[in-house]
Amino acid sequence: MADQRTTPTAGAERPTPAAKAAAAGNGSAEDPREKMLTTQLKKVRYRADALIEVLHAVQDIYGFLDPVQLLRVATELQLPPSRVLGVATFYHLFTFEPKGEHTCTVCTGTACFVKGADELIAAVERELGVPEGQTREDGVLSLLQARCVGACGLAPVALVDGVVVGKATSDMLLTALDKAGVGPMADGGAS
Repeated sequence: MADQRTTPTAGAERPTPAAKAAAAGNGSAEDPREKMLTTQLKKVRYRADALIEVLHAVQDIYGFLDPVQLLRVATELQLPPSRVLGVATFYHLFTFEPKGEHTCTVCTGTACFVKGADELIAAVERELGVPEGQTREDGVLSLLQARCVGACGLAPVALVDGVVVGKATSDMLLTALDKAGVGPMADGGAS
């Protein structure tokens, strides 16, 4: 039997792990996200030079990069898993843990830091019970920081679900989070 993992010609399609499992007759229902990823892989024709585009698609589809999907990407693009992991860990935009339902990103670039970004982070940690760089236990909020969001004239800046809160104070940021539907944890905060 010929190897199905040869370099594809234009328009050629390779069977995915899910397709192979279905052909083997395991009968399990396919996760719709698998179909979305297969569609993306077909779109880029399984080209190794589309690695970053595929990693973005995986993160958009699943919400984060997990080891199973990273291995699938390596297999489908015929790349060593170490290269896929190396690229994924190099870029700051990729995440390896699920994010919360809502995201608060505080800019910690020079202008924002000088104007009180650390106070914004401390207020969200204290009032909403989520440590910086993590997702709250109930999965409602992730508190992140970015080195620069490109809005230095509005320093300090935070993003609440992608919406800019400029010249932010702790009260302004907490109000924006409350309006987004983020409140304190039922038990009064982090344990």
